[in-house]
Amino acid sequence: MSYKLADRVLRAKPSATNMLDKRTKELIAQGRDIIALNYGEPDFDTPPHVKQAAIAAIEAGKTKYTQVDGTPELKQAIIGKLQRENNLTYEANQILVSCGGKHSIANALQALLNVGDEVIIPAPFWVSYPEMVRIADGTPVIISADITQNFKITAAQLEKAITPKTKLFMLNSPSNPSGAAYTHAELVALGEVLLRHPQVLILSDDLYEHILWTAEPFHNIVNACPALYERSIVINGVSKAYAMTGWRIGYAAGAAEIIKAMTLIQSQATSCPCSISQAASVAALNSDRHWMQPMVDAYKERHDYMVPALNEIPGFNCRYSEGAFYLFPNVEQAIAKLGLADDMAFADYLLNKAEVSLVPGTPFGLPGYIRFSYATSMELLQESVRRIRAAVL
Repeated sequence: MSYKLADRVLRAKPSATNMLDKRTKELIAQGRDIIALNYGEPDFDTPPHVKQAAIAAIEAGKTKYTQVDGTPELKQAIIGKLQRENNLTYEANQILVSCGGKHSIANALQALLNVGDEVIIPAPFWVSYPEMVRIADGTPVIISADITQNFKITAAQLEKAITPKTKLFMLNSPSNPSGAAYTHAELVALGEVLLRHPQVLILSDDLYEHILWTAEPFHNIVNACPALYERSIVINGVSKAYAMTGWRIGYAAGAAEIIKAMTLIQSQATSCPCSISQAASVAALNSDRHWMQPMVDAYKERHDYMVPALNEIPGFNCRYSEGAFYLFPNVEQAIAKLGLADDMAFADYLLNKAEVSLVPGTPFGLPGYIRFSYATSMELLQESVRRIRAAVL
């Protein structure tokens, strides 16, 4: 039987990372010795004090529905975090807790976009951004910034991309997939462009803010250009820096009117986030960050090994990044050397020949690249490099 599906489904593509994750797990289940570097997930465990807070919440019977927009305790913890760590001030009616940062972004897009609204997205981008825009009836407008630009767009590129139809500008720093982080000066330059176009709202995806090793501390575009405060939606969560991916807690901070609209969308779609996860997130956000440092140090050590190791592989061109736990080397020469069609074929080749699972660059908006996640052990990273080198030579 044939079904007529909604247009929004037909125009959206499946998540490349989820599809590759499924294929990788299938091969592992078949007994293949696959090194999975496709996962965007910390390999560290959730901190003990966070797990204990969840256990205490269960034992206290906090297993009921909560307020749609999050418990008062968690919203206050988020407000405190944003003030303490980001110098950003919000009230409770400016905070929405959702089932992960992805859910927060989806709520924002559903609340803001109408048919024909344009959303500017720098490439490389997280694979879901354009598809989430399309599902919300918007039109993605892609600005490319390749390795020669350190994967960061310029103010001139942003200015050129803005039209009367532009509704939203999305920025992710540090970036998935490149690990690139914008400097304060670069954000100021982008902010100056946006100030000239008051119809444009800004979505700042800050999920990797703590996984950063630059001399300059983390800044988002609101820090760099405070005049954009009323027009900006700050997205964050506990998944990456707190090693809490499965707990599914993200949050948004922004203008009360926008947050109210996002809350309405959430109330009719998913209701409240998990009560136990919210209790655990209170403990995470209210604690100091000393326990994060060993994780960040490990990521940095792996990063510092991987960049020169990848650059020694013929046909690879990899830049040092500023944060997150990804590298995004250009592999066009390696693809040509092997006589393959593109980065999609190259990723498939490495999966079958080298038994290393990686994500091709095309779904991130930059063909000819490939994404490595180094959120795994140094031993597996070293073995993956050995296998890839043997498969490419």
